[in-house]
Amino acid sequence: MPKIFRVVDLFAGCGGLTEGLRKTGRYTPVSAVEIDLAAAASYAENFGAEHIHPGGIAEWLDDGVAPQADVVVGGPPCQGFSNLGKRLDGDPRNELWREYWRALSVIKPMVFVLENVERFLGSQQYEQMKAVVGSGALRDYELREDVVVAAAFGSPQVRRRAIVIGTHRDLKTVDIPLPTLDRDNWKTVGEALLGVPQFVPPERKSLPAGSMKFAGKSMPGPFSSRALHVTRHYEDISRRRFDAIPAGGNRFDLPDHLKSPCWIKHTTGAMDVMGRLRWDRPSVTIRTEFFKPEKGRYLHPSENRALTHYEAARLQGFDDDFQWCGSKVQIARQIGNAVPVELATAIGKHIAAALDEQI
Repeated sequence: MPKIFRVVDLFAGCGGLTEGLRKTGRYTPVSAVEIDLAAAASYAENFGAEHIHPGGIAEWLDDGVAPQADVVVGGPPCQGFSNLGKRLDGDPRNELWREYWRALSVIKPMVFVLENVERFLGSQQYEQMKAVVGSGALRDYELREDVVVAAAFGSPQVRRRAIVIGTHRDLKTVDIPLPTLDRDNWKTVGEALLGVPQFVPPERKSLPAGSMKFAGKSMPGPFSSRALHVTRHYEDISRRRFDAIPAGGNRFDLPDHLKSPCWIKHTTGAMDVMGRLRWDRPSVTIRTEFFKPEKGRYLHPSENRALTHYEAARLQGFDDDFQWCGSKVQIARQIGNAVPVELATAIGKHIAAALDEQI
């Protein structure tokens, strides 16, 4: 009988990492921490409310309730070093890695996994983290790090993520997993959205009826992924723009009379703005505002609308019966912030196989 590894998910979000690990059949979640209440509620609906802490990691650690676990996973907030928006070295979210490290020193797992944006590996914060491992409280761990492409592990999107794996020195060091698929075999948007109705009635703009209570607060939900196949209101000018953009096209395909003044002035860069996906290729990275075509290549491959929440969840690897809580914006944030499930599954299988050889 294979060993079942106990896992703690820090900065868990809706549970993309936990879902991927669960799909391997080799892990059981024993604790999770998530400060966003709607995301914590989604986690609770899918993995159980008894072990999720809907609050900050610092208070969770201060309460002394961190359990023993074999594996710790998590992705501290990345906004401070993301290539999107402002990159603020003084962003307090950049310092949450210290709480992640403190959790590791308390839990003392055999292996831990940290995922973040690609730029994280070149950040001052990561240099400080390596120093803590080299001579500080976590000197008993060896690190391996690399940037991986989710599509190379079965995800239908070309999301690039920094992965750090730490292994206790009593064990053989676990390396970053190698890609399982070459580019010719990457999963496409068409494969990911197989069976999803392409047409969404224009009037279907709202979430279904339903409300729940979690941690003493009321919120919409829970809703299955398939119940999130809803669109949004578009002005006539937007619809005319969508209609003029071919598969794989973008704002540069628009005639001047359909371009905004800023697009006419800026004739280079922003290639994904008002971009249309292609059926025969993986999607771009699914971010938190995938429902806004002006934010990236989020137009449906053939329909004149942006991706629905259901489609975005499919592209992130979530099953149709995965449960979501919160408003449309809150659920979109959960979907976009999640680790692609297929990537999490590949990492989980890799770690389990490495530990099986040693324990």
